[in-house]
Amino acid sequence: MKAPVKQIALKEWASAIKALREGKQILVMRKGGIIEETRDFQVESHHFYLYPTYEHQKRELLKEKEQYTVDETLAGWSVDDAEVELTAFADVVEDIEVLDQEQLDRLSGFHIWTDTFAEERLKWKKKNPLHVLLLRVYQLEEPLSIPIREGYLGCKSWVEIADPLPAVKKTPVLTDEEFARQCEAVKSALTGSGVAVS
Repeated sequence: MKAPVKQIALKEWASAIKALREGKQILVMRKGGIIEETRDFQVESHHFYLYPTYEHQKRELLKEKEQYTVDETLAGWSVDDAEVELTAFADVVEDIEVLDQEQLDRLSGFHIWTDTFAEERLKWKKKNPLHVLLLRVYQLEEPLSIPIREGYLGCKSWVEIADPLPAVKKTPVLTDEEFARQCEAVKSALTGSGVAVS
């Protein structure tokens, strides 16, 4: 008898998941949560749900034109909520390790966070690289509501979803061509060849 497939989710700010779902960005940045089991971030699965978090979002840590998304995602949310809604799924296409500020600065136009916030992520656990994950993101045709369990709480990157999830149709946020173009633009920026994303 085959072992059941683990249902893994990556925790991320709800505002960032909104940006990923809308095709505004294709990357997330990770150093690892404060209570990670390992000392540095590791990709536990290349296929996962995106688990929205709300309580640590700060408007001032997003670029000014994106700050409204914090208010939008917090509308109707309460710290006492018993369930969380999953609306997106992602595949890791590439795990890029960023080691210095110059590289990080080149990514500024590819995400919603302020340069200061990105810099703080790079400097935290300074000896470890900052992982920039390029994600192929899919919108779930129907949102999945799951109970918030004790094991999901705390500052960690990954959670294993305990409750069985039904199969739901997933639609790519970007076309194959547009996704490939944005991947190439990110990688070109990192190497300094400067392909712009419009």
